[in-house]
Amino acid sequence: MSELASLTTAWYDVNARDLPWRDPDIGAWPVLISEFMLQQTPVVRVLPVWREWVARWPAPADLAAEDSGEAIRAWGRLGYPRRAMRLHGCATALVERHGGQVPRRLDQMLALPGVGDYTARAVLAFAYGQRHPVVDTNVRRVAARAVHGLPDAGAATTPADLALVESLLPQAEQAAARASAAFMELGAVLCTARTPRCEACPLRETCAWRRSGAVLPAGPSRKPQAYAGTDRQVRGLLLAVLRQATGPVERLALDVVWPDPVQRTRALDSLLADGLVVPRGERFSLPGRVPADF
Repeated sequence: MSELASLTTAWYDVNARDLPWRDPDIGAWPVLISEFMLQQTPVVRVLPVWREWVARWPAPADLAAEDSGEAIRAWGRLGYPRRAMRLHGCATALVERHGGQVPRRLDQMLALPGVGDYTARAVLAFAYGQRHPVVDTNVRRVAARAVHGLPDAGAATTPADLALVESLLPQAEQAAARASAAFMELGAVLCTARTPRCEACPLRETCAWRRSGAVLPAGPSRKPQAYAGTDRQVRGLLLAVLRQATGPVERLALDVVWPDPVQRTRALDSLLADGLVVPRGERFSLPGRVPADF
């Protein structure tokens, strides 16, 4: 095992957060749900929604049997609701292609709707204990600092990032999977972008960046995404109306959520194009079956 993996795993064994999807008996499907939800969303917001999903849809077939609109409704205010649509599509594909089970092969995982390089490897590592480089923003930051002495990694994961992280993993599969979780945890709670806690880091004596002086660049490492006043906010307000409705709603009910008619129409059109909203004559609803009395 590499020294970085050994030190980080030993720290993780003592300090890992107690998160329900880390339960070794939780199963691959709840892990897959967590990976979809944790994309661009903090753990504290994911936890209650994840628990609701796992209780309501404990297997892919349970979710696949529902309308996609129910997935959007249950997504709540997690943001980026296309993830709900993709997760529903993934559940449907699991039923159709894999008998309702999450596959154990990387190529099969990558062929699932909504599953990219990171999610596929994360599920295989964390659910099945396989040896894969699981590389997100946190892991890339840890590797950039500890190995290359850089304050941060690039804007996107590259093949070089995957190769570097893989070189740090132990050869034994279970040990590699645990090291992958440990690298991710270290980046999330100690080796953070703007306020790293180097004094508490298990790599403090070996980290190339700390040895170089650990100087952060001025300003944010990447420009934060705006939300207030954006089309994303308007989309969220429109979806909130439809999630709370028991059937199709009139255009007027949507018009009251945002004062700018041009931006409101643009946001609604984008929801229609994404399939998150469907027209019902002169009314609108989430996708799926409409109650007979409507």
